[in-house]
Amino acid sequence: MTDGSTLQVVELFVALIAAASLVALVVRRVALPYSVALVVLGLAVAAFGPAVRIAITPQLVLVVLVPGLVFEAAYRLDVDELRRTSLGVVVLAVPGVIISAAVVALLLSLSGLPLGPAFVVGAITSATDPVAVVATFRTLHVPRRLATLVEAESLFNDGTAVVVFAIAVAALSTPISPLDAAISFIATVVVSMAIGIVLGVLATRLIAIADDNLVELSLSVVLAYGTYLIADRLHESGIIATVVAGIVLGTYGRRIGLAGRTFDALDATWEFAAFVLTALVFLLIGLSITIGQLAADGPAIALGVLGILGARAIVVYGLLGGAAHLLRRTQRGPVVRIAWLHVLFWAGLRGAIAVALALSLPADLPDRAHLQGIVFGMTLFTLLVQGTTTDIVLRRSGVEREGEGGVANTPS
Repeated sequence: MTDGSTLQVVELFVALIAAASLVALVVRRVALPYSVALVVLGLAVAAFGPAVRIAITPQLVLVVLVPGLVFEAAYRLDVDELRRTSLGVVVLAVPGVIISAAVVALLLSLSGLPLGPAFVVGAITSATDPVAVVATFRTLHVPRRLATLVEAESLFNDGTAVVVFAIAVAALSTPISPLDAAISFIATVVVSMAIGIVLGVLATRLIAIADDNLVELSLSVVLAYGTYLIADRLHESGIIATVVAGIVLGTYGRRIGLAGRTFDALDATWEFAAFVLTALVFLLIGLSITIGQLAADGPAIALGVLGILGARAIVVYGLLGGAAHLLRRTQRGPVVRIAWLHVLFWAGLRGAIAVALALSLPADLPDRAHLQGIVFGMTLFTLLVQGTTTDIVLRRSGVEREGEGGVANTPS
């Protein structure tokens, strides 16, 4: 890298952070989610700004930005609430991802797209990314369990969607049976979780004996990015491994008695890191999308949007709502109010993972640009339409404020 290119990278980074900070100040005064405002800014710069070419690679998103974001969110998860919502998380993150991919593929095939590439698009857009929704939840003080369910779903189905995507892309060149695909999926998830547990426990033990905030923070960064890189090098899911590692640090660290000042330092550092990474992710999403591309792929985008909304309804109201109802009748599960299901249905935003996976499609894949345009359009719809109206759904569905209940646990 030359001196000139290094300076350009630094200038671009500073400009993006400055823009993100200004947007954060502005959106406090308007009814617009922060992440949505960043996407709109990126779109505006791409359409009307100076002709500056930014190489937005999948590695930039998946290796530089995503590990820090998922680690911070996993580390801060409320584990007690996660246990209570574990059934819902599993339903949304495993069968939910597969059903979403299948429904989107079937509808896209109506536009003339072959079923194989259509399923690839379905896999790419099956992962939810409700960063803006979680921020809205915290502002409106909705029940913590609902916020945990939405956030945990996004963390785990990011990982499962990447696994499904990898299998779907491989199947385009080498046919694979459903049984082999299922075995590959389960093996990847299990091994990735094991990697996250082992590295999480090891790093937590090292942090416990460090007794130096700078060393502790450094170890947490190594844990976040090292876990992703090791799992990826072993051809496993870096996202799943990193999520599990973050959860281990947050829970096992408290269990073995990490000092309060350690958690204070970790909280402050990773909160800032999440702000910067979130800003960069959503700005880059806007910069990667062109209006001309969206117009050319409009009909297929419309079918894809119908697919993700239809699949979301099946998963949330059919699978999750039905499972919660059956478990309640057997006195073994939580009561999930219908208002929560309305919010979960509309909170299925797509974001950074979908864009990164679309960018990572093989260069020799037929209709690659067309597939990317469909993904970008579907992602943009969820951010601009669902992201800006989630607060309305929250208010009109009758979701109670924190402390008023929402899920009542029945005795086991």
